[in-house]
Amino acid sequence: MKHLIPEFERLKTRLPPDHDATLMVPCLRRIQQDRGYIDNSDIDGLAAYLGVPRIQVEEVLSFYGMLRREPIGRWHLQVCHNVSCSMRGAERLLDHLKDRLGVQAGETTADGRFTLSTVECLGSCGTAPVVMVNEAYHENLSAADLDALLERLD
Repeated sequence: MKHLIPEFERLKTRLPPDHDATLMVPCLRRIQQDRGYIDNSDIDGLAAYLGVPRIQVEEVLSFYGMLRREPIGRWHLQVCHNVSCSMRGAERLLDHLKDRLGVQAGETTADGRFTLSTVECLGSCGTAPVVMVNEAYHENLSAADLDALLERLD
């Protein structure tokens, strides 16, 4: 994390004095972008850097589902399962992915290629069902669409 401090310092210049804790989410996202997840040493380092108790960093980590404490696969498949997506077949898509990948939600394939997750809402109710692959939305999906998508991923 230490190599990211110059970036954090640049972010800090955008804030009023004594608002360093406001940097917590942007810093955590940048750490995750760099490492792939947030390690215990990252939590300790960020808490020290921001001058906040470690528990405050852990609370933020537990609140935001986008922040991860464990490594994930090359492709992170997040299936939205809110009401709109559920009504349009999200559970069938989730079951299809479980069968196809051989993992349950929250697990990573043995080869490390895919991690399957569920999320409460991806905010794309009008195009349900939605699966987010890394940072890209894939909407109005069928099982055949998912199969074609998986084939395109390297």
